[in-house]
Formats: sequence, C-alpha cells, structure tokens
Amino acid sequence: MNSLRIALLASSRFPVRQPFAGGLEAHVWQLARSLSGRGHEVSLFAADGSSVDAPYSRIPVRRFDMTDIAAADPTTPRWAVEEHHAYLAVMMDMAGELRDSFDVIHNHSLHYLPIAMSPMVSTPMLTTLHTPPFAWLESAVALQQGAFTQFAAVSAFTARQWHPVTGDVPVVPNGIPLDSWPVGDGAGEYAVWSGRLVPEKGVTQAIEAARAAGYRLKLAGPTSNIDYFRSEVQPLLGADVTYEGHLRRDDLAALVGGASVAVVSPLWEEPYGLVVAEALSCGTPVAAYSRGGIPEIIDATSGRLAPPDDIGGLADAIFEAAQLSRSDVRARAEQACSEETMVDRYLTMYRSMLRPSRSITSAGSTPDTSGRSAGSTPDTLLAV
Repeated sequence: MNSLRIALLASSRFPVRQPFAGGLEAHVWQLARSLSGRGHEVSLFAADGSSVDAPYSRIPVRRFDMTDIAAADPTTPRWAVEEHHAYLAVMMDMAGELRDSFDVIHNHSLHYLPIAMSPMVSTPMLTTLHTPPFAWLESAVALQQGAFTQFAAVSAFTARQWHPVTGDVPVVPNGIPLDSWPVGDGAGEYAVWSGRLVPEKGVTQAIEAARAAGYRLKLAGPTSNIDYFRSEVQPLLGADVTYEGHLRRDDLAALVGGASVAVVSPLWEEPYGLVVAEALSCGTPVAAYSRGGIPEIIDATSGRLAPPDDIGGLADAIFEAAQLSRSDVRARAEQACSEETMVDRYLTMYRSMLRPSRSITSAGSTPDTSGRSAGSTPDTLLAV
C-alpha cells in the first residue's frame, strides 16, 4: 500500500525519548515507531533531544530569543512565551513553506494554537484529545468544532467530556506494543506503582493502601514535581516502600512483570491510563480507583476497581486483584490494548481525510523541509 507523509505534533517542552516524561511522550514515541515500521514517512515536531530509535524527519522547534525588556515581563512565565512561539512558528510553516510537505498532520500537543490556526493550513489535520477540556484548549476547539481539524478521543470517557464542545468523536484507545511488555512471573511478591510522581497521581494514597493490604510497594517514574516528592513522598519511603527511579521501558517492564499486582491511584479523572495497559500486558493484575477511562480497560478477569479516594477499598482491591490469573490478565491486554488496532484505526482516519487532489508518495521519499529562516535548526533525517 502507498505510504503517507505524516507530521506528528508533540510537546515543544518535553523530549519524546526514553525514559519518558509522561504518557503523552511515550504514546507519540511508539506511534512514530509504528508508523515508520509500516513504511510511512514520519516527521516529528517535539522538543530538542527527542529520539524514537527509528527513521524519522525532524521538524525543529523554533527558539525565541526575547529581548531583556520582554523577558522581564512579570505577567507571563518565560516557558509559556517560548511554547507559544514554537507552536506559532510551526503552524505558520505548515501554512507556508511546508504546505505541500505532508499528507496529514496528527496533532498530539496540548496547546491551543495548532487547533486555533488550523484554518490557515491546507493539509488535513487530526487532533487527538488526550485531556479533559482545559480552558484554553476548549476555547480553540469551540471555535473550530471540526471544521478544520478532525478529532479523536483516547477513551469513551474523554469523548463524553468533550461532547458538549465537539459533538460525537471517534474513540481510538491508546495501544502499546505487547511484545515490549512481556508477561512476567509475578514472583517478586510486591506491588508496583508507576507514573509521574505528582499530586494528581495519588502516590501517597497508593502507599497507604499497599501497607494496609500487607504488600511491599515499589515506585517508579519521573519526579516531575521535586518539591512534592521531597515533602510528601520521600518521608513515606522505607523498607516496605522503595523508589526504584525513572526507568527505561525494558527495566520498567521487568519491574512491572515481577510484581504481584499493580496499583493505580489517580486523584483526577484519568483520560486513559497507559500504566494500566502496560501492567495488563505484563500479566500483572491491576487494583485501581474507578476514575476516568480506567474502567474501560479493566474487566473482572484483569483487575479490581475501588471507589475514588477510598484507601480501604483500594487495599481490598490490591488483595483481590493479586489472586487473578496472569494469563487471563494478558488476554485482556491482547483484546483491549493492542498497538496494532490503534494504528489501524488511525491509518483509516488519515486516509479518509485525504483530499482527492493530494498525491500519496511512495515509500522512501523525504519531505522537503529546506529553506527555513536564519537561526532555525536545519532539518535532519535520523536513522538509528
């Protein structure tokens, strides 16, 4: 089948590379690899230092060197101005010198500008809704309402949250490469918690629940909020609760696969729950708060759900989930969390969006992204 030229828009602040800053970076990393593996030409807009360990063309993040006067403005954080400039620049490029470089743009950013500026761009654009309707993002979506970008949601829950603004949108659950999260033996006799160590992920409640259930708990993930980690999490560590670090995927898969049970404890309405899919793929049953999109992934064969913020209920869920069959848990992952299914759905959407007059390139060609303005980073084709 003919290949597509696909531009993926990710975060301008956080590199798409291992170990991942969060689930969004992990998702885009894997999607870029999967699309490249199927022979499509992927161009990635993401923070400097990104690397997906596969052939891709880079769309550099345009830097903004503010004057001293602008930098002294107390009303706006510097990072917010730099992020705004990066998305403003890339969308102007998409409407200008890059207008014929891609068959489809797939927007995964959480910034409002790609959506707000989509009327300027002739290339079809798909925006995946990874979050609830945050104010600035909702404002941009409300103005477009699908006229210039199509939408997909990562869960039925997230689609319902956006429905007053977008109407019905397709649901494409995030998928993971099951072979990269192999079934573990669960012989470690411990519980595992993975994710960003930030207040909304509820790691302190997970610690309380694991202790109440009588399980040692191993934590893994980036200390995205170092003040929170030092003041709230670190004092709770001890012989029965340890922090294993910010791990690359293979090491994290080994840790999750060795656990008897995975604990997922969000204090907000988690749009999807990538750590749930990863645990299920490893055959590790999940005990989780029933929040957001998580109940769409876990069924009776693969985990137990507790009422939100019910630490005692989560402790009971930990004990019950640990008794489940690991082969049944893996079977649930194969049914509900397949990367192959996700990519198939996205490719179907991409092709349905193509304009009849737009040609589709054959595999092996590279978008012409030359001719950028002075001071920008030259485009490169990275092959690892």
